[in-house]
Amino acid sequence: MYFFLIIVIALALGYGVLMLWYSLGWKKLPVFPAAIHSGGSTKVTVIIPARNEAGNLPALLKALQAQTYPADMLEVIVIDDFSTDDTAAVVIASGAANIHLLQLKDHLSATERLNSYKKKAIEIAVAQATGQLIVTTDADCVMGPRWIEVMVQFYEKRRPKFIAAPVSFYKEHNFFRKLQSLDFMTMQGITGAAAWLRAGAMCNGANLAYEREAFYEVGGFSGIDNIASGDDMLLMYKIYSAYPDRVMYLKNEEVIVRTLPVDTLKDFMNQRIRWSSKADKYDDKRITWVLLLVYLFNVGMLITGIIALVHPAWWPAFLILLLFKVTLELYFLIPVARFFHKTELLLWFIPGQLFHIPYIVIAGWLGKFGSYQWKGRQVN
Repeated sequence: MYFFLIIVIALALGYGVLMLWYSLGWKKLPVFPAAIHSGGSTKVTVIIPARNEAGNLPALLKALQAQTYPADMLEVIVIDDFSTDDTAAVVIASGAANIHLLQLKDHLSATERLNSYKKKAIEIAVAQATGQLIVTTDADCVMGPRWIEVMVQFYEKRRPKFIAAPVSFYKEHNFFRKLQSLDFMTMQGITGAAAWLRAGAMCNGANLAYEREAFYEVGGFSGIDNIASGDDMLLMYKIYSAYPDRVMYLKNEEVIVRTLPVDTLKDFMNQRIRWSSKADKYDDKRITWVLLLVYLFNVGMLITGIIALVHPAWWPAFLILLLFKVTLELYFLIPVARFFHKTELLLWFIPGQLFHIPYIVIAGWLGKFGSYQWKGRQVN
C-alpha cells in the first residue's frame, strides 16, 4: 500500500507543476484591447445547429439581433437537426432578414444514420454561408451586443485562421449548477492558459470562429466525421496542424458566451462522457497526456480516500493530498473567476470536491469504454 501512496504523491507533484504552469499561462494571457464601435469589413456567418431547442432559441435570436455589428455584414444560419418541436417555427417567426433556416431533413433521409449529425449540420451550413468568417455557437447560448464586433476586430488585427473564445455557464440557481459552473470555469481557464503557453490548443463549440477558406483547406470534417463529438477541438487541431501560429485565443469579457448547465445527474454524466470520449482522438498528444495525468491523479485521490475509510491511519495522507489539490486549484481559479465575474462561486469549491473527484473518474472511464445519450440519440 505504501508503494501505491508513493505513486499518488508522484502524480500529485506532477499535477502541482501542471497547475502552476497553467496559472502562469492564464495570468500572462493578455486581454485583447477592443476599440469602441470601430466597424469592420469582414462578412460574418454565425452557424447554430439546433435540435429541439424551441425553448432556448428566442433568447439567442434576440441577442443576435441586438449585435452592434452591421446587420448587412452579419448572416445567421440556424440548421434544424430533425427537431420534433417548434424549433423551425421559432426561427421563421424571428422575422429578421439576416436570419435563415436550413433543415437537415432536406439534405439527409430520415433513415440515414450518422455518428455525428452536428458535424453534418455545420458542414451543410458552411457550404451555404456567404461570410468569410464562420462563427459557431449553440442554441442554448446568449451573448453581449459586442460579441461579433469584438470578434471581427480581433480577426482583422491578428488575422488568425481559428479563434477560440471564452464560454461561461449562467443561471446557476442551485448547488448542482454551481458545481457544474466551477468545473466548466476550470476548463475554460486551462483553455486560455494552454493557448498562451502554446501547450496544445483547446476550444468549445459554443464560441469559436474560423475562416471559411481554412475550413475547406483542411478538408472540413473529413477524417473526423465518424467521431460523434469533436466538431470543435478536432477541427481546431486540423487547422492547427496547417497553421500552428494562426490558432489563437480571444480573451475579452465582451465576447463571453453564456450557456446553460444541465439539470439532472444523468444529463450531466452524458455530457461529460461525450466530452471525454474524444480524449484519445487528439492529434496533439500533449493534451492527451495532460488529461491522463489529471485522470490518474483523481483516481489516486479516490482510492486513497476509500483506503482511509477502511484504515484510519491513512486519513492524514488523504487530507494532505486533498489540501494540496484544493490549494493549487484555488490558486489557479481565483484570477479565472475574476475574469468571468464569478468569484462568489468559489465558496462552493471545497464541498464540491466530494462530487468532483468521483465524477472525473467515472466520466473518464465511461468516455473511453462506455456509451452515452445526447439529444435523444444513443452514441456508442
